[in-house]
Amino acid sequence: MSRDDDFTAFVLARSGRLVHFARMLCGDATLAEDLVQNALEKAYLRWERIELADPFAYVRQAVVNQHLSWVRRRPWRERPSGATAELDLLFVDTPVEDQSGAVDRRVTVGAALATLTRRERAIVVLRYVEDLTERETASVLGIALGTVKSANARALDKLRAAPELSGVTR
Repeated sequence: MSRDDDFTAFVLARSGRLVHFARMLCGDATLAEDLVQNALEKAYLRWERIELADPFAYVRQAVVNQHLSWVRRRPWRERPSGATAELDLLFVDTPVEDQSGAVDRRVTVGAALATLTRRERAIVVLRYVEDLTERETASVLGIALGTVKSANARALDKLRAAPELSGVTR
């Protein structure tokens, strides 16, 4: 297989998960797609080096880095309300069962995540969406293990205290 074929296969297989991860990280569907696109562009340029290691981890790290630097560069930007993030569900061609409960839960959880700091949110998403260990999360974010533990504890305390999450189950 050629470099382009390998990269295309990777993108087809993993881009959905990357976009979902990015969406949880930033709370905005459009921004999530942009973050993944930019990360994939960078990965393509280095594909020979990263394909032998763990390309998913590399691209996920690039998404996290882009998100954190984007937040730092644009502190004035409004936070998305979460309402527009689910509009893509309105354009389904085939009839489906009522998903309103799941949509309501995602919007509620997204709103609660939006109350966290960018670091806390990144830690929660890496730990509980990506299922990384504390050590792996610290490595991805380039911070100390103790920082991950304390920030995660603060974030979970905030989420437990969030009135909008009372009654929301897994």
